[in-house]
Amino acid sequence: MSRFRITTDPLDETAVRAGLATDRDGAVVVFAGVVRDENRGRRVRWLEYEAYEAMAVPVLRQVAAEVQREFGVKRLRVHHRLGRVEIGEASVLVATAAPHRGAAFQAAQHVMDEIKRIVPIWKREFFVGGDVWVEGPGAPVSE
Repeated sequence: MSRFRITTDPLDETAVRAGLATDRDGAVVVFAGVVRDENRGRRVRWLEYEAYEAMAVPVLRQVAAEVQREFGVKRLRVHHRLGRVEIGEASVLVATAAPHRGAAFQAAQHVMDEIKRIVPIWKREFFVGGDVWVEGPGAPVSE
């Protein structure tokens, strides 16, 4: 199983978790970012994700190195979806394994924060009446 995967395929929570933990780990955290049907008072129809794929995985490796230094978490996986993602589908999965729950939760949250802050993946929201780029480093501002 790849540690970092950028794909147009649906994401599999069971697969991203499988084999991640060792016998020393007492905590496995799997975070799934799921497309919801409402944002900022608008009815969302679907999302589309784009990425600068040649840079996204190297930046995720950088984030993993930070997580290891800051939280001591060495075992993590990040899988991110590209293309059209429907309501209820996962757009991102972050899985972490650690001896204790605190480190596993903190690592997963840090990874998600950094994905939104520096990983070159952009989200476009399609809602009733229009569409808008929502987030990602350097995302076009259209609101």
